[in-house]
Parts: sequence; C-alpha cells; structure tokens
Amino acid sequence: MSDPGSGGEPPSEHAGDGPEEPSRPDGGTPDQEKLPQSANVADLMDELRLLEETVDDPAEREHVQRTIQLAHRVPGGKTFGKQIDKYTGRDVAETFVGSILISLPMLVEDGVFAIGDHFVAEPAFFVANAAFVVVMTIGLLYWADIQEVKRANPILGIVPRRLAGVLSIAFFTAAFTMTLWGRVDWSVPWVALCHVSVVWAAAAFGGALGDILPGESKGSDLTLSRDR
Repeated sequence: MSDPGSGGEPPSEHAGDGPEEPSRPDGGTPDQEKLPQSANVADLMDELRLLEETVDDPAEREHVQRTIQLAHRVPGGKTFGKQIDKYTGRDVAETFVGSILISLPMLVEDGVFAIGDHFVAEPAFFVANAAFVVVMTIGLLYWADIQEVKRANPILGIVPRRLAGVLSIAFFTAAFTMTLWGRVDWSVPWVALCHVSVVWAAAAFGGALGDILPGESKGSDLTLSRDR
C-alpha cells in the first residue's frame, strides 16, 4: 500500500475520460452537426474560400490559396465550383463545338433572314443586338456562377482572352456555316453581316457554355505574355 505522502504522482482527475475534443483557434470545439454528411470537392472548395475571406495575415492567406490550388488537382476535382484560370487550345475547340451545336438549328430557319432584314433597315437595332450578345456572353462566363472563371492575363491588359475567343470563334462559326450551306450572299456585305449576326447570337451563347461547362482544360495556356 503506497503512502500518499511518499512523493508519488497523484492520479489524474481525467483518468477515466475519453480523448479530448480538438480545439479551434477561438478556444471552442468543432460543431459536428454543421458538417455535411456526404461532402465532395465542391464543398471543400466552398469552405476553403470562406476561410480565405477570413484570413488577414498575407502569409496565411497565401497558404490557403496554395491549398485551394492543390485541391483543384485532387481526383474528382472537375466539378461545378472549380476555378478556371487557363485558356487553352482545348477551350477553343470546346467553344467551336458549342457554337455549332446551338447555331445549326437556326441555319434552316427562314426567320433568321426576317430578323436580319430588320437589322438592315434599322442599323440601331443591329448595334443593340451586338451589345446584347456581348453582355450576355460576359454574364454566362463571369456572372452566372456556373464556374469560377478568372480574368487572367487579358489582351492589352483590358479584354479578357476567353471573352474575345468565344465571341470571335462564334462569329467565325456562324459566318462559315452560313456560307458553306449557301444561306448568305457576301456580294452585299452589309446584308450578309446582318444575317450572320442573328446566328452569331446563338453561337456565342452555345460557345460560352461549351467552353466553361467541362471545367478547366488541360494544355498550354494561350497567351501573348511570356511571364506565365
């Protein structure tokens, strides 16, 4: 029988307790009830972005951003909510395919020419339609929250490469297919341009969706800058 005064260590007050709950920076414990029962990469990305917004220290913020970039490379990371930084040759091909799929049904519709003739007679509506297409394409790419698309390395520091690519590829697709199928006569350029602009509107929307829906594409980034 040991003597309590013999210098032995007293028994711990928590000897029968289980393992301690991990503590949070604020001294509390994680609220397990708020965690989703079945999480995916998109949930992880949402949590990391929330953490990025709350971090003040530049070094810690950079560490969080590196963690986000690492999470992008996790298998299964091609989900909605993935950040898109690069603009590659595969994006160009996806834009072309999306433009074709959406614009082809319009090539057999005679209503295209009725709308085009309206633009011929009223050039102000032609300009308004072109502005509408540009704004709607910007909305699909950057405002609709379908994917988080970054405006990385814009042309001349102003024009986003992806926006310029989608609009120009969609116009080329509309002009090429209408010419190929004999739906437009370039002997009168103004009339032909007005007719093409109608199909261009649909092609631009399809091209934008075809580009961003699959997520970030593999391949080399298309840029005029050598810094990347």
